[in-house]
Amino acid sequence: MNLTNKIYNNETAARKHLEAIRWADGVTCPHCGGIDKIKTTVMKNKPSKKNPKPKAVKGYYHCGDCRKRFTVRTGTIYERSHIPLHKWVLATQIICSSKKGMSAHQLHRMIGVTYKSAWFMAHRIRESMIDVNPDPMGGKGKHVQADETYIGKKKNPPTERTDGKPFLKSGKAAAKMSVVSLVSEGKARTFHVDRADARTIRNILVTNVSRDTDLHTDESRLYTKVGEEYARHKTVNHSKGEYVRNGVTTNHVENYFSVFKRGMKGVYQHCSEKHLGRYLVEFDFRYNRRDIDDFSRAIEAIKGAEGKRLQYNPLSRQKVA
Repeated sequence: MNLTNKIYNNETAARKHLEAIRWADGVTCPHCGGIDKIKTTVMKNKPSKKNPKPKAVKGYYHCGDCRKRFTVRTGTIYERSHIPLHKWVLATQIICSSKKGMSAHQLHRMIGVTYKSAWFMAHRIRESMIDVNPDPMGGKGKHVQADETYIGKKKNPPTERTDGKPFLKSGKAAAKMSVVSLVSEGKARTFHVDRADARTIRNILVTNVSRDTDLHTDESRLYTKVGEEYARHKTVNHSKGEYVRNGVTTNHVENYFSVFKRGMKGVYQHCSEKHLGRYLVEFDFRYNRRDIDDFSRAIEAIKGAEGKRLQYNPLSRQKVA
């Protein structure tokens, strides 16, 4: 990341950078989709005591079809934000370049905004990272690794098992937040679930993985029944120290969990259950694009900013009931 690049400290350069990414084939009206009657225009704010002679604001366009004005912010996560665009570009670059994440406290110190603004910026950037139309994972001749892990602490942990019996111990796993991850061909798709039981895991698998796929898991009984619905179900026995056998392994999903947990414990330190799904989106995004450079990864996040507005609903598609 070259911090001397003007897109990180100059508003005009940042705006042109975003316009080149969003409108690579020409400016398109976000209101009506028109392309033929687009003209640049200048916007002037009303005079005030603090600013009696306001300067003209560049970056506005006028559509002759719908007769509406718009900017590169319109219809994106940046809309109605008073934060300069160059700080949005810098924040996106920092988050996309940090393998284990970037806390809002560190972000607000680095880019010069308040903690509250940095926190909301980070969540908006995570919103742009969501894949709204994911393709099915796996396929004929391919395999998907599946595993679950537990992290943090649930706000209201259950006191009984699914069969109605009380937990023999204090319910170590049940008191934590449950996460289920699928990894195939170097791509991860991770979900926050209320409880990692056989029914919930089956719902995740059948809605995300093709049935003609080989399913690779550990010896957990959570996958025994659903494994019968796939081409083949192969397991490794971790309790006996077996981690690879004839190409069957869950090491890739375990590697994903190692990066995820180091980030959640070492960088974010604490995450409430209602926001965990958004952090999973962030780690999925970086993991799935780890083979490209940081700048290209940030461009991918900026491309995902269009058509999204963060409504305050922290339970995104990553939370599975």
